[in-house]
Amino acid sequence: MGISIWQILIIAVIVVLLFGRGKISELMGDVAKGIKSFKKGLNEDDEAETDTAASRKTIDHKADETVVTSKSEDKSQAG
Repeated sequence: MGISIWQILIIAVIVVLLFGRGKISELMGDVAKGIKSFKKGLNEDDEAETDTAASRKTIDHKADETVVTSKSEDKSQAG
């Protein structure tokens, strides 16, 4: 046997009588605030991950190779 619509309505009426309409709406508002802050936290984590990925430096191993000679080699070639 399942729960009929009448049983759900009776339970809803009892809950409203126990807690009152104001308390239920406050509770739903708190739940909505919690969901919003959770989503905001997820978005901030995603932004932080993209920022760190963008700030990583890549090394180009086939960059222009310049040869650095020491001063003693320069003097021997000049003279």
